[in-house]
Amino acid sequence: MRALPTARAGQGAAHRLIGLGLCLAIPTLVLAWTISPAGMPASLAVLALGLGLAVPGLARGHRHERLGGANAVTTLRLALVAAIAASAFVPAPQTGWAGWAPTALAALALSLDAVDGWLARRQGLSSAFGARYDMEVDSALAAILAMVLLLRGVAGAELLVLGGARYAFVAAAWRWPWLGQPLPESLRRKTVCVVQIAALLALAAPVFPAGLAGLVAPVAALLVAWSFGVDIRWLARRA
Repeated sequence: MRALPTARAGQGAAHRLIGLGLCLAIPTLVLAWTISPAGMPASLAVLALGLGLAVPGLARGHRHERLGGANAVTTLRLALVAAIAASAFVPAPQTGWAGWAPTALAALALSLDAVDGWLARRQGLSSAFGARYDMEVDSALAAILAMVLLLRGVAGAELLVLGGARYAFVAAAWRWPWLGQPLPESLRRKTVCVVQIAALLALAAPVFPAGLAGLVAPVAALLVAWSFGVDIRWLARRA
């Protein structure tokens, strides 16, 4: 796959991403409406914010002529995450679609997570932007699921760790720039991320036993805190 100068290629890909986002806005709103009509503005806001952050990064850092299937799948995942945000407006846990929507849509988003990386490698369109875009969508999925669960009273403060650890880390890097240095690839980090999302997905299921929630949420939160602690220690030694 031929690479173009970053500015030229990135601008073209950014325009395609905007077009894809506009196409996904309507199905996102339809999904949100089936969950809670009151949640439609929140879903649209999440989609717009995600695209608003992704488009400039794509314009600056994409080296290819095409947007690529991987980035398109990640954008589809972003739309699913945006639709889940409407669940925050469901007044109480339900066993119908409104109750199952966070689990079903999160499971679909999680399954697509394996597809985008495969597509990037197959099409020869891997990029630092694509990896970062994928990671930020994962973080948004965790944050929104945690918010929904917190509002439903499924678990307590441990949900703040499960949903907000990534954003707390980024905020801390503004104060201590050494935290923003690149980290090496880590199977441990990827595994904990999967456990984190899987735990949130299970907790969101209406049939998940309430007694187990008090065990699963703290254990998953401890794993997330431990993983971030390992990374912070590694960065501190090299500061």
